[in-house]
Amino acid sequence: MTPEQSPDGYLVDLYRRYVGEPEGYTDVYVGFGLFFGGIGIGATALLLFLWGSTYEARTLESAYYDLLQPAYALGLLSLPATMLGVVVLLPSDRRTLYGAVGGAAVAALAVAGFLYAYPRHWYFVGDVDYTVEVVTTYAVGLTGLVAATGAALVAHYLELASRAESAEDASVDPAEDGGLSMADVREDIDEAMASVELSWGGVEKTDTKRLEFSDDGFDDVSMEPGEGTTTTRLSGVDEQVAGLKGLQGRETATTASNSTVDDQTAKLTELRERRRDEQKRVSDDSNGALGGVTARVRALLERS
Repeated sequence: MTPEQSPDGYLVDLYRRYVGEPEGYTDVYVGFGLFFGGIGIGATALLLFLWGSTYEARTLESAYYDLLQPAYALGLLSLPATMLGVVVLLPSDRRTLYGAVGGAAVAALAVAGFLYAYPRHWYFVGDVDYTVEVVTTYAVGLTGLVAATGAALVAHYLELASRAESAEDASVDPAEDGGLSMADVREDIDEAMASVELSWGGVEKTDTKRLEFSDDGFDDVSMEPGEGTTTTRLSGVDEQVAGLKGLQGRETATTASNSTVDDQTAKLTELRERRRDEQKRVSDDSNGALGGVTARVRALLERS
């Protein structure tokens, strides 16, 4: 017994795989026995036919007819046995099973008539010909067996569809069966997010002090339209998506300078020289103003 095989046996596992859970082991073994037995009977009939074809049909007592008679009989039995096995294996009702058994019995009766008629009373050989009677009986039995097999297949298909529908209904939550409105969905979302302390960007909310302004502090402040405001428009979809990610805190905008170290050093030197010139200019202006004041004081003292 392999690890994948259950203790019930290979045939039961095969039945579970292709048909379903068996109601009893008798139907499984009988059905598979008839099915594989019919196939084996057909193979035996083919071998006997090929063997008998090696002889010549000189007389009715020759080996040709001795081998072909059981070959034809077994060939006629193989089809009803296989179809009856299918009906037994499928979960069909009693009427379908009885119809299949009745058709198989009529076909078996026709096979018995063939063994009696062939070859002395078959196809215009001898005084009495039973070909029509045997063929008609076999056709009636096979027709009933085909009808029962078709009914069993339809019943099996309906049962599989019923199982699939039941499994689908079981997977659906009973609370969702009545349907939910948008208000119910919004209420569920609010309840789920009530305990979440997150703000825009995924940053945890902290209890900090807030700035409060009175209305009087902004009475004297006026702003012209367009003054002190910056409007940024995103032209493409990619820029809009990038701006939304930046607003949520998922991406940080980084601006990289294209200037080299030499350019930055030159600008810094230029800035230092500019500041040095401004300081010298301020110093000269201060000295000039102080010299003018001193000259005026001296003039006043001389006059006095």
